[in-house]
Amino acid sequence: MESEHVNDPVRRFKAEFFKALGHPARLALLDHLRNGEKSVNELQALLRCDQSTVSQQLSVLRNRGIVEGRKEGTTVCYRVRDPAIFRLLDDAREIFNNQLITTQEMLQQLSEVNTT
Repeated sequence: MESEHVNDPVRRFKAEFFKALGHPARLALLDHLRNGEKSVNELQALLRCDQSTVSQQLSVLRNRGIVEGRKEGTTVCYRVRDPAIFRLLDDAREIFNNQLITTQEMLQQLSEVNTT
């Protein structure tokens, strides 16, 4: 029997939200949308991916409410719904960098121990 804490709807929502961010192509899309709205064709050129891949990844982000599309004739342009996502991504980058620094320091210490 699972704990009620694991089945908490807010935690499930958060888990699904982070799962939507858990793909390199989706993170790249968000990076490209950082400076504003872009069409699917623009995103395709920036990512150097085929249109179906870009559309598939945008669909995941759209279904989680992270991006939204606007149709302009036959062109669909996407933008990030809430710019706070960029703060989250920046914080994640800082955490990642801190972990790399810690790992580098440990490797340096190991190297120094092995040479003495």
